[in-house]
Amino acid sequence: MTKLHTVMTLARGPAWPSRLVLAPMTNRQSNADGTLSKDELQWLEVRARGGFGLVMTCAAHVSRNGQGWPGELGIWSDAHIPGLTRLAGSLREAGTTSSVQLHHGGLRADSSLVPEPVAPWNDPETGARALTTDEIKTLVEDFVAAAVRAETAGFDGVEVHAAHGYLIAQFLDADHNHRNDGYGGSLRERSRFLREIIAGIRSHTGPSFQVGLRLSMERYGIKLAEAKDLAEEMMLSGHIDYLDASLWDVGKLPAESGEDHRPLLIQVSELQRGRARLGVAGKVLSAVDAQRCLDAGVDFVSIGTGAILHHDFATQAMENPLFQAVTPPVSRDHLSAQAVGPAFIDYLEEIRSDFIKS
Repeated sequence: MTKLHTVMTLARGPAWPSRLVLAPMTNRQSNADGTLSKDELQWLEVRARGGFGLVMTCAAHVSRNGQGWPGELGIWSDAHIPGLTRLAGSLREAGTTSSVQLHHGGLRADSSLVPEPVAPWNDPETGARALTTDEIKTLVEDFVAAAVRAETAGFDGVEVHAAHGYLIAQFLDADHNHRNDGYGGSLRERSRFLREIIAGIRSHTGPSFQVGLRLSMERYGIKLAEAKDLAEEMMLSGHIDYLDASLWDVGKLPAESGEDHRPLLIQVSELQRGRARLGVAGKVLSAVDAQRCLDAGVDFVSIGTGAILHHDFATQAMENPLFQAVTPPVSRDHLSAQAVGPAFIDYLEEIRSDFIKS
């Protein structure tokens, strides 16, 4: 039986020393120019020492016009490489595997930071304009160049962010992406942007470089049946090493009223994956929650909120099968002691009114 501490081998690159992964989380801790800050470095360093088998950065924007929020990590310029190199070296010294999550906000880019947000379609609500076909091809190159920077900096891999309604997920949106240039319409055409990014990264990085994919299984115009088909296609293609399925809640039922009413976790765990590994994320706050996911048949579990509350969530969960994260609200002092920087704490206070004690 697979346990949380079981080492996980992948088709490429280093093995992960545990089945618990630090989820890539928005934290607004980077410098204004996208370079690595002291707080961001510390946030990731202490979690690397806290038992996580893979430590992923927060989303890092691959294009200047793709920035989603203030304080987002950047990887769109060679000027970002020195800080990323320092981070990759620190994570390696801590004994974990490392990855940069590659991101573009699309119509969800921060309009106060991005003069002209872009998207697959014209969006009057956000002011985003539709990309031209040539611009799409340039964005594919931006994702590939960002992956090459991550490899140059010494990271073990990258994760392509195709979830949560950001640019790649916008292309996958069946409700809105009706482009007629080969990048919209059918699922095959809507997923073309993603497939070209993955293929480009695979062909421009080394044979040991790990490529992951984060995918929403529903919401944001994503249909569950299509998401499952796409997830299987990508895992069986041999181009990705793991798929990180975002479920929002690993215990939830599907949002759609379809024929299969079983929990999302069960449906996802049945996907064919070839040599790729499959993980899930969503409200995993205890060792019991995490082990239940492995018992369902997935290969790893991504931890978000639990890793905010406990820098060593992974170690504690591996050592104590009854470990349970503390229940918010918690104090700012508690979060500071877990190496959560002031900007991250302010952001948590802004988006989650019940998370921090007043």
